[in-house]
Order: sequence, then structure tokens, then C-alpha cells
Amino acid sequence: MPILDERHDFAHPVEGDTAWSESYYFNCYDPDAETGFFTRIGVRPNEGTMDVGLSAWLPGNELAFVRGVREQTEMVDTGLAVAGVTYERLAPLKEWRITCDADAVLVDLDGSGHMRPGNLSMDVTFSALIPAVGTDGQGRSSDGASAETARSVGRGHLEQAGRWSGWIEADGRRAELGADARGNRDKSWGPRRWGGPKMWRWFSVNIGDDTHFGGIRIGTDAGDLHRGWVWKDGEATSIRDWSVRTELADDGLTHRVSHVRATDKGGGVHELRADVLRVAALPQRHGDRKTIVNEGLARWTYEGRTGYGIAEYLHQLDDDDRPLVPIE
Repeated sequence: MPILDERHDFAHPVEGDTAWSESYYFNCYDPDAETGFFTRIGVRPNEGTMDVGLSAWLPGNELAFVRGVREQTEMVDTGLAVAGVTYERLAPLKEWRITCDADAVLVDLDGSGHMRPGNLSMDVTFSALIPAVGTDGQGRSSDGASAETARSVGRGHLEQAGRWSGWIEADGRRAELGADARGNRDKSWGPRRWGGPKMWRWFSVNIGDDTHFGGIRIGTDAGDLHRGWVWKDGEATSIRDWSVRTELADDGLTHRVSHVRATDKGGGVHELRADVLRVAALPQRHGDRKTIVNEGLARWTYEGRTGYGIAEYLHQLDDDDRPLVPIE
């Protein structure tokens, strides 16, 4: 998994695919404040839009979310602002600032589904802990799974771990991010079709400031594609296989515990466990295909140490809202 340079934190040339997208994603969690967020902004010039989603984990069991879209017919890497959410690059591959002042919907994640209107404000800064690892998107693999993935999930990609500072406020209740606020970011460019993959399992893991994991297993008609990385002992190593065993909730769809075995390219095996603290279900529909992304806020355990991050499961659903690909 190569280290990428600063030019990849800027816009890439747009190709002709109607679904071409350049997107920025960040996540954060502070276990002491019980507060964090995940957010993504995407520029889709061939479709003429820029869209944003921002969801904040609030103390207790509430989630506040903001969604928005605006017209954008050219690729840009500044002026990343939609619906009161703004992304600002302070230093490429080193520091980003995200601000928000927007109407939001607050939902209970306790199963009641209770929703109410509210306001979400934040001013937070991401400071990188490691270099950006990823792929530059220049290759054109003829391999079936790689080729299918490039047509639906993006061609180029980077990920990076970092620390967070700042504050998050919902309906006047402010939480200051403390010394243990950590998270990851990623950036993708290329075609993005949410209804394309048969499934995926995406993991974002921070164990202290010296050990981090990121990666995905994507299901395609040509088989599963495994991509990812581990940062340990001051260097990045590629993950070549993600083996996953899941403990599910009674609904048979929501993951509660993920047992993950990550095998790196050198043959090293990393045993991780994600105890999922909360799940935000993000349903989508693309033509006749129903998709749900279950974003799981997770407490990760690795080699006797504990950290936090994300265990995200994407499912394509049948007419009875069951996953088309059985959950392992």
C-alpha cells in the first residue's frame, strides 16, 4: 500500500463516466465525551451536484444528521460547502477543518425511531497522525473484481488516521473534544455507484496513536476484493485478506460484534474484535435496488489494547429487506 503525496488532496481530472465523483470522508469519536461524527461530501460534476451528509453521535443514544445537495457542474477542491456544512483544507494531507451550523434531525437509536427537529453546530479540526496511504487510481486492472470495483466504488483512494480538536453542539448542549478524540479520513475519486457492490465490510480502527487499520472487503459478481492497510511500528503494510465473523442482533441484519482477522502481505495475522456501541442505518434506493449502509460505532480490541472506530456493513436488500448476500 503506497504512501501518497499532497497532490492527491486536491481535485483529479474528471473522466466521462456519468457517476464520476470526488469525495471526502471523515470520522471521529471521543469516548470520554461520548460524542463524535461521520461525514462525507461528494462532488459529482457530470451529474451537476455537490452533496453532503453529516451525522453526529450525541451523548446518550441520539444521532443528529444533516443532509443537503446543491448545483455543481465543475470539479472543485475549494468552496466545499453544502447545507451549512463546510470543509476547509488548512494544509494538504496534514490538517482539515469542518464547520457546521444547520437545521438537523435528531433520532433515538434505541429502537423507538423517535425523531425530532433540532440544530447541529460544530467547529472541529483534523490533524494527521500518519502519512496518507492508498492507490493513485492510475492503473487499469483487468482483474474482474478490481475492474468491477473501479466502476462502482472509485478508482483512486487514500486513508489517513488523525486526532481531533474542537467542539460539537446540538440544541445548545456543547461537547468539547478531549485529548482522546481520534478518527480516520478517506478520499476517493472515480465512478461512485452506491447500488453497485453486492456488499461490503469497511473497517476504520485506531488503537492509540501508533497502531491503525483501514480497509474493505467488497463483494462483486467476479468475487470478493480485499483491500486495506495496517500502520504499525512506524510503517504501512498492505492487508491482503479480511476474514470476518459477525454476531447479529435479533433482526438478522444489524451487526453487534465483528470478529476480524486481517492477514497482511507479509503473512502477519492481526486478530481484532469490534463491539458495536451504536448503529446508524442509512437506507438508499438506486433504481430497483434497495441498499442499506449500517454505520457501526465500535470499540475495537487488538493485542490487549482498546481503541475506537467504525465497522460499516453495506447490504443490498431483497423485496423482504433481507440481505442478498448472507452475512458471514
